[in-house]
Amino acid sequence: MDFEQWRPFPRRGSRARVLRRVLAGTAVAGAVLGGVLSLLPAGADRPPAPAPGPVARAANAVGTGVPVALPELAALIGQREARVRARPRDGVSWAVLGAAYVEQARRTAAPSYYPKAEDALLTSLKAGGKARLPALEGLAALANARGDFRTAKKWGGTAAAEAPKRWAAYPQLIEAYEGLGDYKAAGKAVDRLLDLRPGPAAMARAAGFYRDRGRREDAAAALSDAAAGARTRAERAAYLTRAGDLAWERGEPAEALRRYTAALGTDPDEHGALAGQGRTLTALSRTSEGLSAYRTALTKQPSPQYALELGELYEALGLPGAARVQYDLLRDRVRRESAAGVDDELVLGAFEADHGDARSAVRRLRAEWRRQPGIAVADALGWALHRAGDDAEAVKFAARATDAEHGGGVRSAQYAYHRGEIERALGLDGPARRHLAEALRVNPYFSPLHVPRARKALAALGDPPAEGLPEDGRSAGSRR
Repeated sequence: MDFEQWRPFPRRGSRARVLRRVLAGTAVAGAVLGGVLSLLPAGADRPPAPAPGPVARAANAVGTGVPVALPELAALIGQREARVRARPRDGVSWAVLGAAYVEQARRTAAPSYYPKAEDALLTSLKAGGKARLPALEGLAALANARGDFRTAKKWGGTAAAEAPKRWAAYPQLIEAYEGLGDYKAAGKAVDRLLDLRPGPAAMARAAGFYRDRGRREDAAAALSDAAAGARTRAERAAYLTRAGDLAWERGEPAEALRRYTAALGTDPDEHGALAGQGRTLTALSRTSEGLSAYRTALTKQPSPQYALELGELYEALGLPGAARVQYDLLRDRVRRESAAGVDDELVLGAFEADHGDARSAVRRLRAEWRRQPGIAVADALGWALHRAGDDAEAVKFAARATDAEHGGGVRSAQYAYHRGEIERALGLDGPARRHLAEALRVNPYFSPLHVPRARKALAALGDPPAEGLPEDGRSAGSRR
């Protein structure tokens, strides 16, 4: 539904329309007229309340994790900054301002907003009263945005315990549980969110959980419903971008590109769709356009992850100098974000494993695994151990990242490729062949740098034996 078609209140009821037609056709005395009017519900002849303005829309959205248009977000920040200067004890305004700072940092990759958000939200929490719950929810959102999932779980759990029928804490709890590898708790939080607040935002958040559990069709259906039901252009664009991400992971670059293009047509400030265009255009052999899209995305949202992707694309194109520029940008962005309290150890560890010091990557990622043992960290640590020469330990983490029983249900071409290469190094030809083939089947475009290596490794393994026991030594009737 487009925002212009949405109204926050229903139009006047049928009862009022019927009474007006009766009154229009009668010549009853004024006393009778007054008696009839007394039957009308209060306010029935008033016009519908106007739709909320940009600031009100942004204030409603940031408190619940719904995407916000950047101009509306900037207007909200300016308005709430002025209000807290005039009323420094207004705890609710401090909470809204803090949540707006978190969203601004997330959308623009401007880490300087994170300390400002923390100050605003702690000020709100100190004020107490009506400000307490939005402050707790905002602190959970801040922790998630910084990649600190334990802290997010603490703040979100406190908010949910104090107001279990209030839904706004549950999206933050889902993200925190997933980051900590607690997928059972994440599933319960998804169910609770859908019970409390069925609608586009809840469906979009549930889609992420379905994707991580390997339920791609459920994820795609939820995102489609969320985009169709979105009430603002910014919200719809965000859900279209996530649908594009899902199509990309399925190895469908043309479909993903269609979604990303629709997202940018809906909201030109949806910068994640620009990076998505970079991936998909490159996969479709439109390399110059892909490079341009990546560069634009980095200009508008200088994310370390985007810098890594663009650097690897340059490296795959035989442009090591251009790749080094992006890798230097990555290091610089990580330094800035770390100073603002952001945990970038995962992306930095992944970078170091392939392009820097693998042993340093192992140290970083071991520490990250102790803090928050999610499947993304398991995959990255396993790969770093492989790059550092410790394949015996590496395969344990690679198996965990791809083992549905322990949370690794997501169908990731990258995870399968990493596991296959580790198994190949260990001489486990059968499992290596299976996982390398799976990577190329899931998404034959998953990395411009690693796809050619996966194909070469698979060719080197050759065809499986025509007869005898399965190559991994298990009985023919066993299942993986």
